[in-house]
Amino acid sequence: MDKILLIQPPIRDFYLTAKRTIPYGLMCIASALRREGFAVEMFDGLAAGRSRIIDRPPEMARLDPYYGREDRSPFGLFHHFKHFGYSFEHIGAVARDSGAFLVGIASLFTPYAEEALETARAVKRFHPDCAVVLGGHHPTALPGAALADPAVDYVIRGEGEAALPALAKALKGCMNVGAVPGIGFRKRDGGLYLSAPAMMPDPDDYPLPALDLMKHAFYRRAGGGSAVVTASRGCPLKCSYCCLAGSPLTYRRRSVASVMAEIEGAVTGFGAGFIDFEDENLTLNREWARRLLTEIQGRFRGRNLELRAMNGLYPPSLDPEMVRLMKTAGFRTLNLSLGSTSLPQLRRFNRPDVRDGLERSLILASELGLEAVTYIIVGAPGQSPRESAADLIYLAQRPTLAGVSVFYPAPGSADYAACEAAGLLPERFSLMRASALPISHTTDRTGAATLLRLGRMLNFMKGLAADGVDPPAPSRNVRSRLTETDRRAVGSRLLAWFLGDGKIRGAASDGEVYEHVVDADLARMFLQGPPAAGGSIRKMMSSRSRG
Repeated sequence: MDKILLIQPPIRDFYLTAKRTIPYGLMCIASALRREGFAVEMFDGLAAGRSRIIDRPPEMARLDPYYGREDRSPFGLFHHFKHFGYSFEHIGAVARDSGAFLVGIASLFTPYAEEALETARAVKRFHPDCAVVLGGHHPTALPGAALADPAVDYVIRGEGEAALPALAKALKGCMNVGAVPGIGFRKRDGGLYLSAPAMMPDPDDYPLPALDLMKHAFYRRAGGGSAVVTASRGCPLKCSYCCLAGSPLTYRRRSVASVMAEIEGAVTGFGAGFIDFEDENLTLNREWARRLLTEIQGRFRGRNLELRAMNGLYPPSLDPEMVRLMKTAGFRTLNLSLGSTSLPQLRRFNRPDVRDGLERSLILASELGLEAVTYIIVGAPGQSPRESAADLIYLAQRPTLAGVSVFYPAPGSADYAACEAAGLLPERFSLMRASALPISHTTDRTGAATLLRLGRMLNFMKGLAADGVDPPAPSRNVRSRLTETDRRAVGSRLLAWFLGDGKIRGAASDGEVYEHVVDADLARMFLQGPPAAGGSIRKMMSSRSRG
């Protein structure tokens, strides 16, 4: 039987969130290939038990003022740069030993495009006779960049389930490669042949993901299995920062029966206890979402499932019935998308003001014992850092943790095009990630790093309040070294000094205390807090902890 190998590449970054890297797309593509009679293997290049520290890329030297020293406090950001997953040489050997005639490599995110290309190079070194195809958002949006590397023979643009089986058949002589939907390749004259992105008109026409190919042991969470489900494709909203807003791939929902069959397979077949819905807007269609949640509640009552929607929920879609259903179905945390409270910034983002829906959702979540995380975007071109600080102060007054998301330019989005036209794009793809503080415009990198640290300080105070503990009293008795070893004790000491003089400090592993590079104006604004709190973030948080 003709064999195809699908690969999730390793990544290099400051951190990895394993539960967000389950190779769901590759499993979906594998099922579509199997249906057409191909034998499929999948190698998850991320699913290794260890990471290793590597040198930070030279282009990231500009991050040294913010990440240059290790910080063991709760307010630290990043320090070590790491290789997560298997070595490229190991992956090349896997490809050689597979004997696959076609090797598909996932290239989902532009900041990790180099890792996908290095994987392709390793595959070609070890297994030169195979055809290599890259798929995912990066080659969909920037096919020319992917095809500039000679190790890449083809790219798939759009949805691989609708394209890769056709490419496999074409390579076996069953059809013309140029007729493959979503195909891209180099022509003999040096130009590129690119067809329109491939799309599944009805996702229900395709088989469920091949869960048997997943390395389940690597993705276990709290002793149980984990799974990802995508119940819809695309998004009908037109947010300026999102690559889906201008995509030709339309918004499509799967049937409740199809989603339930997938969850059933994950729970009963592979012991999944944690399920993340990766939809852009899970609850946007309320009637459909209510049916799904009611089905989950009825089918899995007593199984203690934990459900999440980590891409963020749209607050206006969450009415009291919806939130109650989410609670009974297994949601323990609501991940809520706010964007900003600034009306001018919301207009730039092409987003509505969702504060009414957000506050209603937070009240319901609190009444039902659900936790909440509310996400704001900071550091976008044209965005005021003081408005972002005001967003943090707004969240400080509400029963939610603050999720601070640094803006990054996503190829295919309106904001990416605007950044390109204004000359704001980073010079390398590797810098187009949030952790690289990619855009320095109206919010410079110092401002973005400061907002990240303030968000962590706010969440630390909220953690204290949840335990009925007031923030520490302001202190100016700053020491050069800490003897505390407990992370919370370290945080309380550094927080007391911050409340005393507005300086954000870190603690090295040997206890040395040092000052972080911050925007002093933003730190002062945060310290002052909302006017209603009497001029102090501490007073407001102390009031919250007393209840």
